Amino acid sequence: MLAAGAVTVALLAGGGGGVAVASPTPQSQPAVSSYARLHPLVDLAAQRLATADLVAAAKYGTGSPIDDPVREKQVLDDVARQARELGADPEATVRIFRDQIEANKVVQRELHRRWDADPAQAPTPEERPDLAEVREEINRVNGELVRGIAASPAARTAPSCRGFVAVAGVRVRGERHLDALHAVALGRALPSVCSN
Repeated sequence: MLAAGAVTVALLAGGGGGVAVASPTPQSQPAVSSYARLHPLVDLAAQRLATADLVAAAKYGTGSPIDDPVREKQVLDDVARQARELGADPEATVRIFRDQIEANKVVQRELHRRWDADPAQAPTPEERPDLAEVREEINRVNGELVRGIAASPAARTAPSCRGFVAVAGVRVRGERHLDALHAVALGRALPSVCSN
């Protein structure tokens, strides 16, 4: 636990640049490895959130609902299947993806609210992205996220998981220059990453 705390302090002290752990001690190696497994999951959650803006724009003014239970079930069934193929826990994977979906909807709802309040800021029909193309990108990120989940069971069940996910969240918000809305949504995307 002390090693994990020392690595967390080192990561936080590292500023916006690279990880500030030049030569970890043998005791801190597992903690560094855990962080190295968790940071990509947080970054992929942020990448997935970036698609929420496009989904919101594709749906806005079309009558397409933000909540789409049929599509959500397809996504959850698909990631559970991928998890099984990789030998990962499908239930944990589905839990994590439920949070990803809800986080995505946080962004969509807020953007629709903003556009309703100020139609001049809303995307025009000509600017509306093709939802099928956006979903291809979502599917690509989903696949990477499933692989990251499959590669990180020890890190996700470790007592240090929540602390490292919090540190990774701070770093990813800075690395990706997330605004307040996307920072809040990223927080919504992460609760089930840790299984402890």
